[in-house]
Amino acid sequence: MKIAFIGQKGIQVISGGVERRVEEISVRMAQRGHQVFVYARKDYSSDKCFKKEFKGVKIIYLPAILTKNLSALTHTFLATIHSLFQSYDVIHFQAPGPSSLCWIIKIFSPRTALIATFNSRDNQHQKWGYLAKKYLLWGEWVISKFPDKVISASETLQKYMKEKYQRKSEIIYNGASNLEINEPKLIERFSLEKEKYILSVSRLIRHKGIHYLIKAFDNLQKEKKIPSEFKLAIAGEGAYTDDYVKEIKELSLKNKNIIFTGNQNGKNLSSLFQNSFVFVQPSETEGLSNTLLEAMGYGICPIISDIEENVIPVNGNGIIFKNKDVKDLEEKLIFAFKNKEIVKEKGKQAQVYTRNKYSWEENTSKTLKIYEKILEKKKNIR
Repeated sequence: MKIAFIGQKGIQVISGGVERRVEEISVRMAQRGHQVFVYARKDYSSDKCFKKEFKGVKIIYLPAILTKNLSALTHTFLATIHSLFQSYDVIHFQAPGPSSLCWIIKIFSPRTALIATFNSRDNQHQKWGYLAKKYLLWGEWVISKFPDKVISASETLQKYMKEKYQRKSEIIYNGASNLEINEPKLIERFSLEKEKYILSVSRLIRHKGIHYLIKAFDNLQKEKKIPSEFKLAIAGEGAYTDDYVKEIKELSLKNKNIIFTGNQNGKNLSSLFQNSFVFVQPSETEGLSNTLLEAMGYGICPIISDIEENVIPVNGNGIIFKNKDVKDLEEKLIFAFKNKEIVKEKGKQAQVYTRNKYSWEENTSKTLKIYEKILEKKKNIR
């Protein structure tokens, strides 16, 4: 099959759950003999040589208007128009914003199998203004009406799509990507020691809740309720959220044990995960978090906010605190420090569970089966 992915920033990008999903699946599709094309934006690529191929996947770079509200939309529009002239068998859109344009394929290339993945309820993200949120909500409606098949990344998103739009969708989870590389020396440049730091990995966006974690950690150290040598490592950068990044860094100014590592990937990120004491995900909203699955895949006990999108994938193999509740997060962190054997055991259980359930190989097979079924139906209609 000749397959195109539209809506992601690209592959070989430094961060992004959608981008990780597309990279993992597209590479595996190429390995299985399919022609795979990924549309990308140069401003997000970690490969500054801008190679046109990565592990068998062809990368098509197109320009965009580089503003918060227009970057994804303008790039997706150009990618969609370009795709009309490429004779793709399958075009697979990602996320509500980019998928708002998938109707163009439905109208002008009806024989192409059209799929959209509903990765998260982006209109709930606080970085967006009123009009952007309304547009993203419209993007959800487009997903519910035009694609031949809708894929949801979690049970929560599947339920939402059915209840709000009466559209059935098929669940295909994200996977756990775990490099079996552990180089403790890599964390030394951040002044971190093995199992003596709490880790959080995310984009620095308000709905990810990093400010709750910073406040909880800072309070506990001021009150001397956790060991003074312990640190908090926050990996990630903002995404058109300079005001929020400034806010959380100001919160951290007086605590030298709060460390911002910036974006990390590959063996650097792998080492940060594997040498951490616990992983904390304090998000207010989520889709299905790749970083949460990765932490669990490395055998690190997760401490999570009690939203469905966190609770369901953890499946009891972690520690849960009340969403947006700094005091409850403090109590759960104290519990973790006082019960290190329980923390280790939960980490082991999380690893077994995650590696059994969240497989990129299986997800790739399921996605290809969806493509094949749609193409077979369209062939019969012709």
